[in-house]
Amino acid sequence: MAAEGAFARWAYSTGLRLVAPLYLGKLWWRGREEPAYRSAWAERFATGGDGDGRQGRIWVHAVSLGETRASEPLLQALRRLAPGCGLLLTHGTATGREAGAALLQPGDAQVWLPYDTPGAVRRFLRQHKPAVGVLMETEIWPNLLDAARAAGVPMVLANARLSERSLAKGERLRALMRPAVASFARVLAQTDDDARRLEEGGAPAVQVMGNLKFDVSPNPALVERGRAWRAALARPVVLAASTREGEEELLLEAWRRLEAPRPLLLLVPRHPQRFDAVAQRVGAAGLSCARRSGWGEGPPADAAAADVWLGDSIGEMPLYYAAADAALLGGSFAPLGGQNLIEAAACGCPLVMGPHTFNFEQAAEMSLAAGAALRATDMADGVAQAVALALDPARGERVQAALVFSARHRGAAERMAHAIVELLPPA
Repeated sequence: MAAEGAFARWAYSTGLRLVAPLYLGKLWWRGREEPAYRSAWAERFATGGDGDGRQGRIWVHAVSLGETRASEPLLQALRRLAPGCGLLLTHGTATGREAGAALLQPGDAQVWLPYDTPGAVRRFLRQHKPAVGVLMETEIWPNLLDAARAAGVPMVLANARLSERSLAKGERLRALMRPAVASFARVLAQTDDDARRLEEGGAPAVQVMGNLKFDVSPNPALVERGRAWRAALARPVVLAASTREGEEELLLEAWRRLEAPRPLLLLVPRHPQRFDAVAQRVGAAGLSCARRSGWGEGPPADAAAADVWLGDSIGEMPLYYAAADAALLGGSFAPLGGQNLIEAAACGCPLVMGPHTFNFEQAAEMSLAAGAALRATDMADGVAQAVALALDPARGERVQAALVFSARHRGAAERMAHAIVELLPPA
């Protein structure tokens, strides 16, 4: 088995080296619309010198925007339990890095996570010498974990989740993935089902800690602004939150079929690079569109007459949820597993989910049981349910159920922080 694993990792590493030019090309291409992808290239291969010379930080890797937002309460708890230790934040996407920059404090550092080649990850660990490493949710990188083991850096998979689909995929790559998963010092799972699947996949020391996303408090100023936007409108608002490629066409087609007068559709695509394309789709569907990026604090007077508001901004989801009477969960109407449904509950926004929520399987079932969400069979059914919910005189009961559901499951950040700090070397 050891020889098979060594060969699998050699083949994996060789493949990564061969496709490195394509990887760099992809970053340059994405940098047309998100310039941050073209910054700090040396960090992608850890060739940027010796870091800032500080050792012993707690290193947290949050690949993208969702993981970075979820990490915020964990970072706060780590600062309380290990004051003065300092944090090293790494990311893989421009939106994640931008959100992470707002969380930095004096003594912290932030870089790109290097490409998972043996040389790059060894250089990264030599440069920064973290005391402990924390990978968020599903980030399992074979060479990084092997290099951390060799360097004596204990690694934690925090807020860990694993769907049946991902478990099956991992089994197909068993020789490569099992040694990587087995090298974690601790695996802090979201749910009992996640823990079972992670153990089946070879994870050691699995503990069920809950979901960090319940500990994320929406920005009060954004919530207040969203409620003010809603109060100024004379018609209900349905939010399509964090929609993914392919979902907008189904949504807009179902929306066009609604009888007038229609509610206002507040459409927020998941990925910023798709904002312009989605705006064009709205126009092609024969619907008028007002874009958030063209406003200041609030919508101009003529925006109230638009069919669709396009939420083409970053970091304002609490505002959009607070402005809505009901929401459709993006990523759940295509077989993508769904986006974060917990944020809607924290903002008191009743939710309609599609059939595909395997990324948040247990949270989805709990929200349904709590009365905080409804389940739709497809997009047309989802639109019909969301509109009915927005017009329902008893909607306030759903709002209260969502808030209670969100509050009931807090506490994961403190539990995970304690488990991570226990791995720090003696002061």
